[in-house]
Amino acid sequence: MTPNWNKTKLLGVMMTVNFLIYILVEVTRSYRQGGLYAGHPYMPSRHFWKKPKLSKAIWNRKQQHLDHIHNPLINSASSVRRFLPLPDLLRPSDRLKTTSCELDLNLSAQMDGYASLPDRFKDFLLHMQCRSYPLLIDAAGVCSDPPFLLLVVKTLAPHFDRRQAIRQSWGRAGILDGRRVAVVFLLGRTSARDHLPDVSDLLRHEARLHADLLQWDFRDAFFNLTLKEVLFLEWMGERCPLARYVFKGDDDVFVNTRSILRFLGRLSGDKARDLFVGDVISRAQPDRAVKSKYYVPESIFAGVYPPYAGGGGYLYSGDVALRLRNVSRRVLLYPIDDVYTGICLQKLGLVPEKHKGFRTFNIDEKFKEDACTYKSLMLVHPRGPREVMQIWSWINNPGLNCK
Repeated sequence: MTPNWNKTKLLGVMMTVNFLIYILVEVTRSYRQGGLYAGHPYMPSRHFWKKPKLSKAIWNRKQQHLDHIHNPLINSASSVRRFLPLPDLLRPSDRLKTTSCELDLNLSAQMDGYASLPDRFKDFLLHMQCRSYPLLIDAAGVCSDPPFLLLVVKTLAPHFDRRQAIRQSWGRAGILDGRRVAVVFLLGRTSARDHLPDVSDLLRHEARLHADLLQWDFRDAFFNLTLKEVLFLEWMGERCPLARYVFKGDDDVFVNTRSILRFLGRLSGDKARDLFVGDVISRAQPDRAVKSKYYVPESIFAGVYPPYAGGGGYLYSGDVALRLRNVSRRVLLYPIDDVYTGICLQKLGLVPEKHKGFRTFNIDEKFKEDACTYKSLMLVHPRGPREVMQIWSWINNPGLNCK
């Protein structure tokens, strides 16, 4: 090397050393003066987040409170709590409890218009923090051999014919196309106020015959479908955590189980782990039509729903199921179960994927008797027990030739 190069290199080293000495001196002086490194966290002079605006809708407001409780940034830095005030009407006693049930008896003081709400909403709001119910009938042996696909069907106690049609068609447990398939049916208890007969003795007989019923001691009503969701997730976490995939749907759908297995067999990696597919609805808003089955008053929920898959049926991975179980403990029950699942997915940072094989709003009339149409799909809703049996026989006919 030339002498000039050596001089340039030496000069660069000396400048670097001088800069490091300057930094050390400044840090030491700051420490001695009780500054940044004196054991006191640096607090910005201005708030670096915006104060949340409390919603007027009771569900949103209570969920804001719950989000506040579970926010790790806030809980790990008590000095900044003053920037996110808790509303007075959401006292600690109103917090969500997952191991016991405390009725919310202060609702009339927490929201406007409570007295004028339909009874079904009053009942839901009163029990919104309740999610611990005794298991009346268990299907403990369903996952003794972990299934590749667990079929989970929401049903009502009197729907014996629907369950039996499913068992004899798309929900038949055992080995199908080289994969283990299992099925469970989710039920609450019948209620005289809903004009449903008491069939508890028949259910116990059915459970002894098939060992595939899960029944909890809660009123089986439309707004309690979300309870079936969270209670199933808890059951799965305890009884069936190794299930690879889960299909969850209603008892009035036709499911092409073979088509689902073919689809799942092609998945791998992140695609398999984060799977959640169905007939996805995006940018939906609460239905404000009072006579609608899905009516939700503005006093209960405000805003736009996150993307969600129609509750007729959707498919997700066992890994997502366990993540849903955990996050659902931090999300208040919502009266519409498929929307609730969409809210939980949003909390997980997942977006359900729309798949054209899921037809929760039926198919064109001209294709209803076409066996090949059903062979190419995964789900069609609605279909009764007789139709389910017929379609299953169609698509499993060895002589069926679909181009």
